[in-house]
Amino acid sequence: MDDFLVSLIGATLRVATPLIFATLGELFCERAGILNLGIEGIMFLGAFAGFTTASLTGSLWLGLIGAIISGMLSGLLLSFFAVRLGVNQHVSGLGLTLLATALSLFLFRVIFKENQNLPSVVPFQQLNLFPNNPILHEIFSQYLLTYIAIAIIPVVWFIIFRTNYGLKIRSVGDNPEATDAAGINVYRLRTSALVIGGGLMAIGGAFLSIAQLGKFTFGIIEGRGWVCIALIIFGNWHPVKVLWGALLFGGVQALQSRLQITGIKLPYELFLALPYIVTIIALTLAGRNASYPAALLKPYKRE
Repeated sequence: MDDFLVSLIGATLRVATPLIFATLGELFCERAGILNLGIEGIMFLGAFAGFTTASLTGSLWLGLIGAIISGMLSGLLLSFFAVRLGVNQHVSGLGLTLLATALSLFLFRVIFKENQNLPSVVPFQQLNLFPNNPILHEIFSQYLLTYIAIAIIPVVWFIIFRTNYGLKIRSVGDNPEATDAAGINVYRLRTSALVIGGGLMAIGGAFLSIAQLGKFTFGIIEGRGWVCIALIIFGNWHPVKVLWGALLFGGVQALQSRLQITGIKLPYELFLALPYIVTIIALTLAGRNASYPAALLKPYKRE
């Protein structure tokens, strides 16, 4: 197999990892009827919390736990506004993104001061599952979080489609009135989905800061949260299809970075925009037959 293709496959899996975590988190939220536009801010906060905790404690795993907690608290905050108070989901979600981003930047400056050299941590190391195979070695030389991201896709599928909790999530996302009439607490169920979703989104952000980069930078998320919202529609709210969407974006992202190295004489801005252009095209084609949760964006107030 060509070395270029082998390295491209390996890079695709790494680039897709934060998208898988965050999109699965958004899937929980939207299946419960809540559009979480705070995803960009939650990923940013997760990247900050993960990096800062790892830097101060010296433990990457504590950093990951810190990121998860920050995401869960963000989901809880969004629940208070979007679920309990019934605030417009667009407004509450965008407000959360602004709050989480501003808070992260403020605390980063307070904790690490104004240094020319950005602080860093020794990131998670890649695991080589096939060290003696030249082809598989390149493809499966991945971070543990990448393997976890792929492994939780069937887990999420099982939870959503084969468990009583998943049935309730889908029910409250389609018809909260009927769910309430069946004696199920709609507020509590939607809150749990937002908390779970927030934790997964934060892991996606933390992956960038404590695995892929080992640093926290102000542009670390680069719009990935908004891409995840598009991937949800592309995947038609199905965990397995979400994987293909994440791999599509990750593959194009990895490809554009390699095309720049080849010296093709095109504006580099075109290469940077390529993954987003492909995502928009894929979303346009897939969105025609998308089956939205019936109660998505509709606040529920018990009579």
